[in-house]
Amino acid sequence: MLRFAFPLMLGNLLQQCYNVADTLIVGRVLGADALAAVGSSYALIVFVTSIFIGLCMGCSAVFSMQYGAREFDGLRRSIFSSMLIVGGVTLVLNVASLLWLTPVIRLLHTPPEVEPLARSYLFIVFLGMVPVCVYNFYAFLLRAVGNSVVPLCFLLVSVVLNIGLDLLFMLGLHMGVEGAAFATVVAQTVAALGLYLYTRRRFPALRLRKADCVVDFPSIRRLSSYSLLTCVQQSVMNFGILLVQGLVNSFGTAVMAAFAAAVKIDSFAYMPVQDFGNAFSTFIAQNFGAGRTDRIRRGIRSAVWLTTAFALLVSALVFVGAPWLMSLFVSPSEAEIIAIGVEYLRIEGSFYVGIGYLFLLYGFYRAVALPSMSVVLTVVSLGTRVLLAYLLASLPQVGYTGIWWSVPIGWALADVVGVWYYRSKPNFFR
Repeated sequence: MLRFAFPLMLGNLLQQCYNVADTLIVGRVLGADALAAVGSSYALIVFVTSIFIGLCMGCSAVFSMQYGAREFDGLRRSIFSSMLIVGGVTLVLNVASLLWLTPVIRLLHTPPEVEPLARSYLFIVFLGMVPVCVYNFYAFLLRAVGNSVVPLCFLLVSVVLNIGLDLLFMLGLHMGVEGAAFATVVAQTVAALGLYLYTRRRFPALRLRKADCVVDFPSIRRLSSYSLLTCVQQSVMNFGILLVQGLVNSFGTAVMAAFAAAVKIDSFAYMPVQDFGNAFSTFIAQNFGAGRTDRIRRGIRSAVWLTTAFALLVSALVFVGAPWLMSLFVSPSEAEIIAIGVEYLRIEGSFYVGIGYLFLLYGFYRAVALPSMSVVLTVVSLGTRVLLAYLLASLPQVGYTGIWWSVPIGWALADVVGVWYYRSKPNFFR
C-alpha cells in the first residue's frame, strides 16, 4: 500500500502546488485583495471540479474490481461507458459555471472590492475545465490498474510549468490575477494531453476497440451506481465547504485573506492521508474483486496504524510551525491576517488524525460496494461543520473562531458513525 500510495501522495501534493503557487505569488505581489479573491475562488473551483472528479473516482472502483478479476473485455466497455457519463456531465458543468458565474460570486457574499478580481480569475479557470477532467479521468484509470507513477510524472512537469508561467505572467508581464489563471489552465492542459497520449501508446490493454465503443446499458447502470454516489459524496463535501466560504466572506477581507492562506496550508498538510485513503481503497477493491479477505483484514490494520502515526506527526509540525507557514503567504506587516491564520491552523491542525480515519472509511466503503455509506459519512461530517459554523459564528463571544472549531467536531462524529457501522456488520472481513 505504501509503494502504491507514495506516488499518489506526492502527486496530490504537487497538484496542490497549482493553487499554492498562485496564492503565494498573488499574496506577495498583488496584495490582500487579490489574495482574498484567489483564495475565495478556490472553494468554488473545488466544488465544481469535485463533481466530475467524484464520477472518475467512483468509476475507478469498478475498474479496480474488473482488473482484479481479470475481466479485461468488461473493463474496456466500462472505460467507454464512463467516458459517456463523465464527459456529458463535464460539458454541462462547463456551460453552467460560465453562465452563472456572477450570481454565484455574489451569493458567496464576496466584498465589492474583491468581486471583479474573483470574476476575472474564475472565468479563465472555468474555460479550462475540460483538460482538468481529461487528466483526472486517465489518472484514476491508471491508478485503478495499479500504476500511480505515470500520472505523477506528468503532474510534476505541469506543476513546474505552472510556477514558471506564474512568474512570467504576474511578475514579468504584470497580468495580475488573470495571469495566475492562465498559468494554471495552460499547465493543466499540458498534463491532460500528455497523460492521454501516454496511456494510448503504453497501455494497449486499455485502448478501446471498435467493439468496445457501444452503449452498454448494464455497464452504464453499474458505473452509475458507484460513480453517482461518489459524486454526491464529493459534491456534498465541497458544497459544505462552499457554504463555509460564504460565511467566512461575511467577516471581511482580513479573515478572507487569512482563511485563503491557511486553507492551502491545511490542505497541503492532510493531503497525504487523503491519498493514502485512495490507495487503501484501490487495494481493498482489487482484493475484494479477487476474493482475498485475508489481505483485506491485514490491510485494514496496517492502514489504521500508518494513518495514526503520520497524522500525529503532521499535527505537531503544523502546530509549532503555524506562524512561519503563514508568513510564507502574507507579508509580516499584515499582523492581523497572520494571527487569524495561526489560530485556524492550530485548532484544525491538532486533529488531523480525525480526517485521516475519515478518508480510510470513505475508501473502504467505496471499495466494498457500499458507496452510499460514504455519502452518509460526508453528510454527517459536513452537515455538522456547516450547522455548527453558522451557529457558533453568530455568537458575539465566539465569532469566526467557531468556524474553525466546527471542522474537527464534524470529523469526529463521522468517524464514530463509520466505525460503529463497520463493527455492527459481522461479515466485514473480521
